Amino acid sequence: MDPIKGLHHVTAVARDPQRNVDFYRNVLGQRLVKRTVNFDSPDTYHFYFADETGSPGSVLTFFAWPNMRRGVRGNGETNSVAYNIPVGSIPFWKDRLKQNGITTGTIENRFNQNVLPFTDPDGMNLELVEVETLPTIQHWEDGPIPREYALHGFHSVTLWVDEAEPTASLLTEGMGYRFAGAEEDRQRFKGDTNELGHIVDVIERPQKMPAGFGAGSIHHIAFRVPSDGEQVKYQSVLNEAGFRVSPVMDRSYFHSIYFREQGGVLFEIATDTPGFMTDEPKDLLGMKLKLPPWVEPNRDEIEASLLPLTLKPIEKASNS
Repeated sequence: MDPIKGLHHVTAVARDPQRNVDFYRNVLGQRLVKRTVNFDSPDTYHFYFADETGSPGSVLTFFAWPNMRRGVRGNGETNSVAYNIPVGSIPFWKDRLKQNGITTGTIENRFNQNVLPFTDPDGMNLELVEVETLPTIQHWEDGPIPREYALHGFHSVTLWVDEAEPTASLLTEGMGYRFAGAEEDRQRFKGDTNELGHIVDVIERPQKMPAGFGAGSIHHIAFRVPSDGEQVKYQSVLNEAGFRVSPVMDRSYFHSIYFREQGGVLFEIATDTPGFMTDEPKDLLGMKLKLPPWVEPNRDEIEASLLPLTLKPIEKASNS
């Protein structure tokens, strides 16, 4: 069984689907590579934002639940997701976010890297991390952000838990991560350093309030494996270790298994294949509502239940 290389995707919750698309596509410059529905609740949008082709490790997805209450940050949840950005680009992003009504936090230095924190329109915690050696992505040339400032896939996720040791043990002994250091109450674990999203940070917060799930919450984080066979190996080993792992679920663009780690955070293991171009060509990714075959007969009813969505024209940001 091969070690986990890094993240496949992260899934969160938004309320207003139009606002969500406007922010991640038109402000942050992430391509909407897939417009579909929540397969378990097909009257709800499921959006996928990523680099140009939806490379594993660049994919942030959202369930859009208009009536969802606001989430509350706390233990037992992924607290934040961070993106890689080029060194020296924080001033560009501070200005761009300010122009779009987003207040940024104080720049931090973490593991010798500059970090710009902020929240999205639903209150989800995001971070931009300046990285010297950027991982390879498929830059969306038709997007609004010049390549020299663009987001380069995931840098890391941060988990909040009551006790770090059980989560750390799962990452290192069960998933192939290695301990890479600590700063104050933050422990860092790394997968394959050549891959996107290879860092998981764990913050221990004894006896702090548990998270309250809602809009702005991160629903789960998904780790990548290359094939169905490798996924089944993980399913077997995790079940033997006492985790209650779900059956394999067909998500059209990947196959998934789910389980909660000891700290309460929902983990998924997803396959790299078949990918987002299985039902759309590269040039048309995200342009139309795509439905899995088993709900396609209900298309008219589903489309009538969804709020209208407009892909607004792209305005190129200045690179000066």
